[in-house]
Amino acid sequence: MNIRHLEAFRAVILCQTVTRAAEMLHISQPAATRLIGNLEEEIGFPLFERLKGRLHPTPEALVLYEEVQRSLLGVERIARVAQEIRSLARGSLRIACAPTLGLAFVPRAIASFVEAHPEARITLEVHSSQTVVDRVVGQRCDLGLIVLPNAYPSPNGERLMTTRMVCALPKGHRLADHDRIVPQDLQGERFISYPESIGSRLQVDALFATYGVERQLTLEAQLSASVCILVEQGAGVALIDVLTAVEYRGEGIVFKRFEPCIPMDFAILRPATSSSSRLHDSFVDHLKSFVKTQIAAEYLA
Repeated sequence: MNIRHLEAFRAVILCQTVTRAAEMLHISQPAATRLIGNLEEEIGFPLFERLKGRLHPTPEALVLYEEVQRSLLGVERIARVAQEIRSLARGSLRIACAPTLGLAFVPRAIASFVEAHPEARITLEVHSSQTVVDRVVGQRCDLGLIVLPNAYPSPNGERLMTTRMVCALPKGHRLADHDRIVPQDLQGERFISYPESIGSRLQVDALFATYGVERQLTLEAQLSASVCILVEQGAGVALIDVLTAVEYRGEGIVFKRFEPCIPMDFAILRPATSSSSRLHDSFVDHLKSFVKTQIAAEYLA
């Protein structure tokens, strides 16, 4: 007994004639008759009796039909799922990413991705870059998105983009009308920094030391969004990542190009021992394209 026998049986039940059943199955009438005969021979009892030119199922056939219908619906569902997998419409993806990416940029990328893949199940987690690396190494997520450098060795990964830091100033600040900001412009300014545990803090401090510029280092904040709020409230100035600058909607802050360039690298990580699915690869391709449409070339290093 195979699926073709069951499909022929169901078709005859529905159509009540072998001719119409054969048309439904796109086979010849003799082929349909042979399938029904083979099935009856295998199960050991008749399935149909002819009354007034039409085939009528026997009581035993009606009992069998209920189970056949359930089985064929299950097979058809499997075929649909396989097609959805081929077309990337179904699957799951767990993403862990650093706050710089996870508070706005990646959620918007996910939203545009699911427009084309509405059945995909996507979970987004936001952690520190170090925790993201841990989750990737422990295979507790499918993709990790981090800011480089980070304190832990990175597993399999590739660079997503390199951006440049921008200068955040309160609206009305003496430098707000400048086209660009250089280190000397910030001499003596109250400066809001990232904690020393964040790699970009070390880059910023090293640059100002090179130029001999002294700042008032009295405030620190871990999240770029928090830094922006402090700047907007007049608590100081800052250098922040361009992703936050692009997404920030406060009206009391301005962002200016800062030179020389302080690069910020963002990387995509994958577990070393697990193979990626078509859905995973498709999302990574989408994310790379999303970067090109959302981040102006002047902010890419």
